[in-house]
Amino acid sequence: MRFQDMDSTGDADSFDVLEATIGDIRAAIEAGEVTAAELVERYRARIDEYDGDLNAILTLNDAARERARELDAQFEDSGFVGPLHGVPILLKDNHDTRDMPTTAGSTALAESVPDEDAFVVRRLREAGGVIVGKTNLQEFSYGVDTISSLGGETHNAYDLDRRPSGSSGGTAAAVAANLGAVGTGSDTCSSVRSPPAFNDLVGVRPTRGLVSRTGVVPLSESQDTAGPIARRVADAARLLDAMAGYDPEDPVTARGVGRVPDGGYVSHLDADGLDGARIGVVREFFGLQDEESAPAEAAEKVTEIVDSAIAEMAAAGATIVDSVAVADTDELGSARVIPYEFKRDFDAYLAGLDDAVAYDSLAEIVASGEVAPAVASRLEGSDILDTDVESLDRNLGYLRRLDRRRRLKIDTERRMVERDLDALLYPPSTIPPVEIPDHQPFEELNCELSAHTGLPSMVVPAGFTDDGLPVGVELLGREFAEPRLFELAYAYEQATDHRRPPAGFGALDSE
Repeated sequence: MRFQDMDSTGDADSFDVLEATIGDIRAAIEAGEVTAAELVERYRARIDEYDGDLNAILTLNDAARERARELDAQFEDSGFVGPLHGVPILLKDNHDTRDMPTTAGSTALAESVPDEDAFVVRRLREAGGVIVGKTNLQEFSYGVDTISSLGGETHNAYDLDRRPSGSSGGTAAAVAANLGAVGTGSDTCSSVRSPPAFNDLVGVRPTRGLVSRTGVVPLSESQDTAGPIARRVADAARLLDAMAGYDPEDPVTARGVGRVPDGGYVSHLDADGLDGARIGVVREFFGLQDEESAPAEAAEKVTEIVDSAIAEMAAAGATIVDSVAVADTDELGSARVIPYEFKRDFDAYLAGLDDAVAYDSLAEIVASGEVAPAVASRLEGSDILDTDVESLDRNLGYLRRLDRRRRLKIDTERRMVERDLDALLYPPSTIPPVEIPDHQPFEELNCELSAHTGLPSMVVPAGFTDDGLPVGVELLGREFAEPRLFELAYAYEQATDHRRPPAGFGALDSE
C-alpha cells in the first residue's frame, strides 16, 4: 500500500455504504443518519482493509477530512452545497489536483503537485464532492492492463487473478469494491468502457467537446476525454452533470455549450426509455478479432451474454436491427493518431510543471529506466519517441488519419440516420478479462469507433459468465445524444439489475 495508514476518528453508524448511491448518501445526510466526515472515515477504513488485495489506490487525500468537516458545517448553516454534497469520489491519477500529487502512475512524477485542479476536478469539488483519493492506472494511460511503475499491478475486483483492463482500471476496481462512492476515468480508446465492463459498472465516454481536458495528463489531444465511472446509471448521470461545462482553456468545449439538457442528465433517467427505441447490433464487433488473442470459447462466453442483453432490450420494448454495418476494424485502425500525438501532448504537459519534475520529455523519462517494463517495452518498440512533432501540421500520414476520422464520423451518423437508430450496440470487449500475467489484448477491445469519431458511448452491466466474470454491453449514440443514451441505459438497468457487488469486499466488522 502506497498511501499513509488512516487515523480513524469517525464513529460507526447505521448507514450502509455498500452499494450506496449518490441519492442514498444525500438522503442519509439530510436525515441526519451520516455526516460527510463520517463517510470519509468509512471509505478510508474500507480502503485500509481491502486495497491490499486490489492495489487500486495510489494516494489518499490528507485534506479530505477537513473538506468533509467544512461541508458538514455548511450543511448545518445553509443546507447542501451542491448535488454531490459529501459524496466520496476517487479520481484517476492523471487528473491534476492541487492537494495531491498527479503522477500518471509514474515514479518520474511522484512529487508533482500541480498548482491548480483540473477543470473537471474543480467542478466536482464545487458540486460538493469530497476527493478521497487517487487511483492507479496504466502508466501514462498507455495501454489496457493498469500497470504502473508507481502503483504496480491492479487486480480485477471479481477475480484477483485477472486484469481489470485499463487504463482506468484502478478507479473501476475500487468503485466496484465500494472503496469510493463514484469515480472518474479518462478515455483515449477504452478506459471508461472496458474497465467498467470488467468490473460490473457503468462508464460513460462523452461526446468530444462536452467535458474539458484541461489538467488531465494527455495521451492524445484529439482523442482524450474524462468520463464518469459508477455502479449505477443514475450516479453516472449525476457525475456527468457536474463534469460537463464550457472551459475557456479548452476551446473544443465550446461545441458542448447548450447541449446539456435543462434538467441535467438526471432528467433523462426514464425506466421506459427502451420502449419504442431502435437499436442496431454491430455484429462485426462480436467474436474474436484475432484468433491468437484467446481461445474461441472466451469470445463465445461474451457473445452469449450480449445476445441475452439484446433479448432483454427487446423484451423492454426496443426494436432490434440485427445487424448494422459500420467501419470495420481495419478501417478504424487506419485512423489511429496516438503515435503522432502522444509525445507532443505529453511533453507540452511536462513543460507546464514546476521544478519538482526532473524530466523535460517523455523520451527522457523512458530513457531513465523508471517506466514499468510492460509500458516501456511498448514505447521503445514503437515510433512514438521518434515523432517529429514540429512537422505534424505538414505530415501527410497524420493529416490523412485526421481526415479519415472526420469521414468515419459522418459515415457512422449517416448509417444511424438511414436506419433510424437511437444507438449502436456491441460488446466493449469480445473476451472476458485475462489472467495475470497475460496482457489484455487490445485487438479484442471495441473502443475505436467512439474514440475515433468522437461520438458518445456508454457501458452498462449485462451479466456474468458461468465462471463469475462480468460482461458489459456498449451503446453508442449520435453526437451529443447523451440524454438518449441515459434513457436507454437506465431503462435496461432497471429492467435487468445485473449489478452485483464482488465477493470478498463485504461490510467491515465496524459496520
